[in-house]
Amino acid sequence: MATIENGGHNHQHGKFHFVLIHGAGHGAWCWYKLIHLLQNSGHKVIAMDLTGSSLNTVDPDSITSFENYDSPLMNILSKIPLSQKVVLVGHSAGGLSLTHAIHVFGHKIAVAVYVAATMLSHGFCTELDGQQGTPGLLNEYEFYHGLGSEHPPTSSMVRRELQQEILYQLSPPEDAALASLLIRPTPLLPILTATFTATSEEFMKVPRVYIKTLQDRVLQLDKQEAMIKMWPPEVVFSLDTDHSPFFSSPLELHGHLLQIAQLFAG
Repeated sequence: MATIENGGHNHQHGKFHFVLIHGAGHGAWCWYKLIHLLQNSGHKVIAMDLTGSSLNTVDPDSITSFENYDSPLMNILSKIPLSQKVVLVGHSAGGLSLTHAIHVFGHKIAVAVYVAATMLSHGFCTELDGQQGTPGLLNEYEFYHGLGSEHPPTSSMVRRELQQEILYQLSPPEDAALASLLIRPTPLLPILTATFTATSEEFMKVPRVYIKTLQDRVLQLDKQEAMIKMWPPEVVFSLDTDHSPFFSSPLELHGHLLQIAQLFAG
């Protein structure tokens, strides 16, 4: 597992602890601009590869449970002391990991920030959850059958020739080129069967913020707004970006994250 951890500097406002969760197919690498900006602002930052992602060596086709897929995040949160409540940030399918963390480690989370992310209170429990929380794309994906062609697909990935057009249409081309070298297939079964059972109502007490991406071609705006309406967060921000604001608008995203941290973790 690759984990990027930076302690930050002793700046006057160096008091926040950010944990960044990547989305489908990506890894800790996608946050490289935000890691630099947040660290340079004096804050502690951790980004990790979820199981089967980026430098994590597990075969995505072999992952069958969300608990396995999400275990790197759970391991990190389990080791964070209560005195360091975190600003937890999830992008895209990383919103499922964010919700999972709220259910398990809500007492360690100052605020949960969903960036163009799947925001469902209990995961994919209903047909409506599936409609709202998954991309409205099918032909744009390649599907892989790790168990054989006679079985359902075990992983998927946006077709390489369409990635810049769909994921990064407003991002610098060099970032899209880098991503095309690093994206890996996403395990399907853990994502599509991700459900979270509340053992108490404590998870409802964790403040949530949603950051909409207005030019999103993956998790389209109507899906984002439907999830916001179904499980309203405390605050909603908007970025006039593609699905990947960590590439296309890192300074604006950085500013929003600092504002959110001041509001809920200050």
